[in-house]
Amino acid sequence: MARRKPIIAQRSLAKERKPEEMRPSNAERSAYFARREAAKVLRSTLQGDARRRAVGSIKSLVYSPSIRNKKATFALVCQTLKRLSIIKDVMEEANVLSAKWKGVSLYGDAEKYLMLKKDALHSALSRILSRKGVKNVEDLVALDKFSEQKPRYVRVNTLKIDTENAIRELRQEYEVQKDDMVPDLLILPPGADLHKHPLVTNGSIFLQGKASSMAAVALGPKPGWEVIDACSAPGNKTLHLASLMKGKGKIIACELNEERVKRLKYNVKLAGATSILCVSSCPPPICIRKIPDKLKILLDEIMRISPMRSKPSIYVEVKHGDFLKLDPNDPSYSKVRAILLDPSCSGSGTAFERLDHLLPSHSAGHSDHADVRRLQKLAGFQKKVLEHALSFPAVERIVYSTCSIHQIENEDVVSSVMHLASSHGFQLATSFPQWPRRGLPAFDGSEHLLRTDLTTDKEGFFIALFVRKGVQKPKDYERNAEDHTDIAGRTKAYKPRKPLNIFIAKMLKVFPHPHFKLPRKKTMELISQDI
Repeated sequence: MARRKPIIAQRSLAKERKPEEMRPSNAERSAYFARREAAKVLRSTLQGDARRRAVGSIKSLVYSPSIRNKKATFALVCQTLKRLSIIKDVMEEANVLSAKWKGVSLYGDAEKYLMLKKDALHSALSRILSRKGVKNVEDLVALDKFSEQKPRYVRVNTLKIDTENAIRELRQEYEVQKDDMVPDLLILPPGADLHKHPLVTNGSIFLQGKASSMAAVALGPKPGWEVIDACSAPGNKTLHLASLMKGKGKIIACELNEERVKRLKYNVKLAGATSILCVSSCPPPICIRKIPDKLKILLDEIMRISPMRSKPSIYVEVKHGDFLKLDPNDPSYSKVRAILLDPSCSGSGTAFERLDHLLPSHSAGHSDHADVRRLQKLAGFQKKVLEHALSFPAVERIVYSTCSIHQIENEDVVSSVMHLASSHGFQLATSFPQWPRRGLPAFDGSEHLLRTDLTTDKEGFFIALFVRKGVQKPKDYERNAEDHTDIAGRTKAYKPRKPLNIFIAKMLKVFPHPHFKLPRKKTMELISQDI
């Protein structure tokens, strides 16, 4: 018994010391969980990339609800992918991935094993640096043509805040410059994280790339116009159109996907648009079309005499439906003057935004028959929607844009509709003449097209502007949208204002009012009732 006491005492003492010595700090725990979460994201990303069936972009995977430490995880994933080829070279050079460890997915065990092989890994890295003729890992990464970071662009929502005030707010934390081509577009340093900035959360500014912002500017809508955004969600271009129209007019925003419609409506509301009318292809039980006629007349009358009518008002009609199912000859679209068409595409120009350039398939320049078939299918759809846009009788301007670098989705689609466009009186026009990079020489007139370069501009984008001259317009076409738009945002022919309804006058208590003329008989009745 006497011999066991010291052993028991030592064990109890070890148990007392162990929690204090072995317990990791908060920073260590946070780093540990970030590494585990980053490993999960990397596994999903690389497996999806290898099968050409990605479950989502890198950003969408990192910012999913299941990831707790999003900022640290995102940084780890990006840094790992940037150095993935170097990591693989070092592993092979050090020969640490024996048959026993290849394919093992135990995070903790794998990490401990690699730490035991640290000397071998350092030696392997030194040999690779010597062969490449560089001094450190940063120089190795710099050999990659995509290593340069893309600036952060933000677009000021002038429906809520003016550009100078936005610059003043942002300069409290960042260096800010104005873009020299796109109005109200600001340039911030690369890596500026604005997702939780108050100006972003309240809809005063939107995170939007330069090339994407050029599409709405190229369309050039004027205040009071009616415009269709054919493929609108999540709404960045829709809201850019609203800003360019100075808050006056009407935008019909079409979106087929129900979930994206919800996002679109949220962004429109966040941006401060005056009114949202959601028309669904399968209307819900309560719909604006089912409001009784008398109530609609009442609403229109209230809107007509309301002081708010003197303020700029932009109406966004969020249409949950297919743009291809809109009837160009429907009187509802008889005054649509411009269409912005940014259809589904391969997204090959958004490599920096989606971080696809960090994936192995991008570095290898991989392309298979499945990719070719997908591009052909997309091009067929893009041609169909562009032909449909060209058939609207009163439209004067159409912008066709994609975030693709492939000729089959860009110049080839435009070339395939040129005969139809000419028959409707359209011709290609040059947008942003000062921009140096134009379309590929696939057909006569391609010099009017605009391209941005994935390497130089960090974004691959394409814009084609169709313009039609000599469109027959009604006599009242140029009147302010204020006189053409009812409470639901529908455009109507201009008519002289009717006398104010007596019952509305009683309800609003606006009589006498200098803008309204009541018949003499009705006036005497109101006076006799002591209104």
